[in-house]
Amino acid sequence: MREIVLDIETTGLEFTRGDRIIEVGCVELINYLPTGNIYQKYLNPEKNIPESAEKVHGLTNDFLKQKPSFKKIVPSFLEFIKKDPLVVHNAEFDLGFINNELKINNLSQINNTIIDTLIMARKKFPGSPANLDALCRRFDIDLEVRKKHGALIDARLTAKVYLELKGGQQPNFNLNLTKDADNKEEKKRTSLKKKKWEERVYSLSDEESERHKKFIKKIKSPIWNLYN
Repeated sequence: MREIVLDIETTGLEFTRGDRIIEVGCVELINYLPTGNIYQKYLNPEKNIPESAEKVHGLTNDFLKQKPSFKKIVPSFLEFIKKDPLVVHNAEFDLGFINNELKINNLSQINNTIIDTLIMARKKFPGSPANLDALCRRFDIDLEVRKKHGALIDARLTAKVYLELKGGQQPNFNLNLTKDADNKEEKKRTSLKKKKWEERVYSLSDEESERHKKFIKKIKSPIWNLYN
């Protein structure tokens, strides 16, 4: 099963106020595990980045001016994610920005299945912090790489969190397997009890009886004589 973990960095928090995407990062998963296949692009937002946003991700206006616009990377981006499910932490934020960029360029919005790890975490740990940092600490995932926010960095961390939320290194492990095995064994025992067994008679032949008598005679001090 192929899934894509997706994350973005932006110039700000509100695409409705003109904020744009400046980085896209994707990690390919097969059966919940990263394959090593990634997609990452820095983007020219075609506007200046506020100083407050620059402090979060460390990307400067000068650096991003040399990068392609979102429109230019759309074909390669859509080719990478295909129609596979997207795993996103706080999907409302990321997908809102991505679909806004597609709309700006008169392109159709994506309609992939969305798996939101924020929602998963809130259901699994109600009342506990569910941001990415908090979940990484909960699952002992190393945050050393997150000195600055980055789309690919956060996508990789989200992939690890997603695996833990699905059950760790054995996400498909079913605790009912033991119970099922016990049920099968019980059915087998019940079946044996109900079975009508044929009576079998085992008797020695004359030849076997004679050989036994000769063997007994060879024993000098048989133990059963002690009780006579």
